[in-house]
Amino acid sequence: MENLRLVILGRQGSGKGTQCMRLSESYGTIHISTGDILRAAVETQTELGKKAKLIMDAGDLVPDEIINGIVAERIEMKDVLENGFILDGYPRTSAQAQALEGELLSKGLSLDLAINLEVPVDEVTQRMLDRSRADDTEEAITRRLEIYENETAPLLKWFEERNNLVVVDGLGTEDKVFSRLQNVVNGVINGK
Repeated sequence: MENLRLVILGRQGSGKGTQCMRLSESYGTIHISTGDILRAAVETQTELGKKAKLIMDAGDLVPDEIINGIVAERIEMKDVLENGFILDGYPRTSAQAQALEGELLSKGLSLDLAINLEVPVDEVTQRMLDRSRADDTEEAITRRLEIYENETAPLLKWFEERNNLVVVDGLGTEDKVFSRLQNVVNGVINGK
């Protein structure tokens, strides 16, 4: 079987991280969380990691060229080349998606599918409030979700225009949602 190359999208609180871990375990595909690889690049002091640290220490957002570079470095690693990837938290914008597409094309590869884990705003808001984290005030959650909507709407359109987007209902038990995701992923595998 060919390696899976997937992007999982979804609002904060949609259960995306949990489902990515389950998919990774089930299919032997490497779960790449942008936050994790960014922290790893900073800790191991790669060139891009050093640049990212300076920007983050200043309280600024890490620009696309650094995020794109860190993701590119990660997807070139042996474990990913051998097992494929599930990207979680990247791409966040159409520009990042184009960079990913270019990176894959340069290796003679393509993305199999982008899956949007759809959970309504009121539900993810409640889930995040129920977590009772210090930074999960209703105002902060609303702001983060607004940013997500503004950034992600064009991204969903970008994948849709390439016939590369599937929307999966993210409501229900963890197992029910996972079952829906498995149906979609098995369809990709059977289509290869």
